[in-house]
Amino acid sequence: MSTTLPPSDRPLDGPYPFDNDSPHSAGHHLSLEQALDPLTLGHLADAGVTRGAHCLEVGSGAGSVAHALTRLVAPGGTVTATDVKPGRIAPAPGLVVLTHDIVNDPLPEARYDVVVARLVLQHLPERREVLRRLARALVPGGLIQIDEFDTSTEHCLLAPAPDDARLYDRFTAAKADLMRAAGGDPAWGRHVPADLLAAGFTALDIRPHVLLRAPGRPALGLQLHHLTHFAPGLLDAGFTPSELDRLRAVMNDPGFAAVTGVLHSVQARRPA
Repeated sequence: MSTTLPPSDRPLDGPYPFDNDSPHSAGHHLSLEQALDPLTLGHLADAGVTRGAHCLEVGSGAGSVAHALTRLVAPGGTVTATDVKPGRIAPAPGLVVLTHDIVNDPLPEARYDVVVARLVLQHLPERREVLRRLARALVPGGLIQIDEFDTSTEHCLLAPAPDDARLYDRFTAAKADLMRAAGGDPAWGRHVPADLLAAGFTALDIRPHVLLRAPGRPALGLQLHHLTHFAPGLLDAGFTPSELDRLRAVMNDPGFAAVTGVLHSVQARRPA
C-alpha cells in the first residue's frame, strides 16, 4: 500500500477566487485563521484527536490547521498537508507538505486516522466523488471533518443608511453568483451531512456556527478580503468603482454589523 502522494503541478480547472498566488492571499489566510481555527480545532479536539494519530488536511492554504494538528498528534503522529499550491505552508516537525489535486491525484487507501477539509469542497464540482475518495483514504473507523459555509443567510444587520444595507446585500448575492460561475456551491454547507451519509459515512456530529461581521472582528476581515478578491468580477457584474469604495467604507463604519452564513462543522466516521 502506498503511503505517499505523488505531486501534481497541474492547476485546478477554472478560475479559483482565492488563489494562493494572489497578493491578497496572506491577509485572507490570516483572517481565516483568526475567525475559524478556534471552531475547527475545538471540534477536532473534542472528538479525541490526540497524539499518535495520522492526519490528512486537504486544501491546507497557509497551513494554520495543519500546524495545530501536528501539535495535537505529537509525539508519534503525522500530518500530511496538501494543496494545489502549497508554497505558503511552512515546514514543521511531523508535517509533510505535498502538492496535490484532490480531484485527480491518487490517495493512499486506508492510511489516515483523521481527514480534515475546510472551505475546499464547496469550490469543486466533483465534491461528492471527492468525499468517496476521502472515505477510502481513512482507516476503518477513521474520522472526517468537513467545515463549509451556507452563505444564503449572509445578511446585513446594521448599516449607516438603508442604501448601504441594500448595497451590501447586493454584494453578497453577486459574490455567490461569481462562486457558482466558477463551479462552486456557496450554499453547500447545508448539504454536507446528507452528502456524507450518501458517501457511506456514519455517526454524524453536526455543529452549526454563525459569526458576527463588525469592525474589529476577524469575520469582517475575511469579508473585506473577499471584496478585494472578487473586485474584478464585481465590476464585470455591473458594480461601479465608487460602489466598491463605498462598500469598503460601510464595512469599516462603526455602525455596521452583519452575520456570516452558517458554518456547518460536520464530523463523521468511515464504518468499521
